[in-house]
Amino acid sequence: MGHEINTSRFMLRTDLISDTITSFGISDFKMIKESIEDINVDRITLDLKQAELLNKKPGNYITISFEDITDSSNQNKVINVLSNELKQILKINNIKDDDTVLVIGLGNSKSTPDALGPKTVENILVTSHLFKLDNTDIEVGFRNVAAFIPGVMGVTGIETKDIILGILEHNKPHCLIVIDALASSTIDRVNKTIQITDTGIEPGSGVGNIRSEISLKTVGIPVIAIGVPTVVDAVTIVSDAINYLYKNISYKKETINQASSKLKINENYLNYKSNLNPTEKQKLVGIIGTLNEEEIKSLIFEVLTPINYNLMVTPKEIDFLIEKLSFVLAKGINNCLHQNKQLNL
Repeated sequence: MGHEINTSRFMLRTDLISDTITSFGISDFKMIKESIEDINVDRITLDLKQAELLNKKPGNYITISFEDITDSSNQNKVINVLSNELKQILKINNIKDDDTVLVIGLGNSKSTPDALGPKTVENILVTSHLFKLDNTDIEVGFRNVAAFIPGVMGVTGIETKDIILGILEHNKPHCLIVIDALASSTIDRVNKTIQITDTGIEPGSGVGNIRSEISLKTVGIPVIAIGVPTVVDAVTIVSDAINYLYKNISYKKETINQASSKLKINENYLNYKSNLNPTEKQKLVGIIGTLNEEEIKSLIFEVLTPINYNLMVTPKEIDFLIEKLSFVLAKGINNCLHQNKQLNL
């Protein structure tokens, strides 16, 4: 080509463990996969060596994947799965049914893709104040839960971790549940994935605006992070489009002689594995067809970054989706933390 592509310059913009493992092309991790009513659940535990290899924190990661969150039936399915998985990760971290919990909604409520945390906290069933009142009868099954929205440093001028530490000095919960919007390195996962981890969180890491870590190490109590990818960068969109082109052409090659296809684009082609050889790829997209996936992303990154066009992008219906997702997260958290049967009606 006359130009060497520096793949080391490309920074993977993702908070998802599943994206990271795929990007590194590693397959020897022990992952438990389960399908629950059309919802896929992947569970993985990273030891220290594996975590260092992936530049992640050691601990437990749960990835819940779904196709639709807009109708009540699918919402209830995701809520049930989320609630059950959250119960398990709390149990792993020795959080008892009557332990107090502080729910933190990270993000900027004035920026819709980043408003997932604050929106979710608005629907959390807060009971902490009731436990502090005298002569108040609290039904069996309700846990002592408090919630807070710390805002972002660009608005408050204060590091989020420092705000949380200030709260912990006066209110001493046994556990933190932190909710935040994430970034994904694949279009397929945007607004269709929930990640739960007990490794804590680095706010803003997916978009390169890293703030101080919030974890057991920094705040002194277990931190369960729940996130949904709501944005993806321009490099990912362009590289994914090239991969989709390969898949579409591969699908057409297999179905071109079938009368029913009539060369129409079938939605199933997205699940179709590309079987184009290097020569066919080069005919489609020229010299780019000779590059592997990492080289393509690095080249696009190299082209877009100097002109500040490596944008973070979100779907046009993000307002609607954030409302649905925040409802699902809040309902799932409420059902997990409070064991009162009336909440599950």
